[in-house]
Amino acid sequence: MKSYQWILGFVLFTLSSNAFAESNTSVSAEEALQKLIDGNIRFTRGNSKRPNQSLERIREVSKKQTPFATIVGCSDSRVPNEIIFDQGLGDLFIVRTAGQVSTFASWGSIEFSVAVLGVNLVVVLGHSNCGAVNAACKANDVPGHIITLTNAIKPAAEKTKHLEGDWLEHAVKANVALQVTSLRKLDPILSKLYNNGQIQIVGAVYDLETGKVSFLDEEYILSISK
Repeated sequence: MKSYQWILGFVLFTLSSNAFAESNTSVSAEEALQKLIDGNIRFTRGNSKRPNQSLERIREVSKKQTPFATIVGCSDSRVPNEIIFDQGLGDLFIVRTAGQVSTFASWGSIEFSVAVLGVNLVVVLGHSNCGAVNAACKANDVPGHIITLTNAIKPAAEKTKHLEGDWLEHAVKANVALQVTSLRKLDPILSKLYNNGQIQIVGAVYDLETGKVSFLDEEYILSISK
């Protein structure tokens, strides 16, 4: 907890000193989103450019990092963020846990990316056939600390169990929407920057079979979060 408090204090100091405004504002949330969309299109078409992966890039980012987007994603080995968005070293700030469930360490990391590194876009990225979401839907006993993951996802499972169609698919999507809403309301940093229009926090789902990333529309996020 002490380390988190230190990070929070440093971030608040950074905000008050206006360092945030000078760090990476050249890449707007809209531009960052388009870069991700374009990269995913290249990936799904087999036309990946694999940018920023040279020896020169290694030396460049060893001095400073200026990622243009933060991805809050699942730890699943089949969803490597830089690959599916066709990006390279230093392009994406990535926070990954099973079911993309966020707690204190994750929140601090996300806050650091926007307040200190100047990222203007946060993407919560779920994926099809997610094992963590599936466990929450089945409500089976799970060992150890895995229960903390399924408990966090259960609200999405409950909200979607009455819907027609694939329950898991609905729950995966709802889980992302609820996590987006939670981050938008997270005090003291994310909520302030989001409400002031300084950052955008959006949701998306990656399809394991096609490689396509589909971004959630705002109407859906608002409807699920009621």
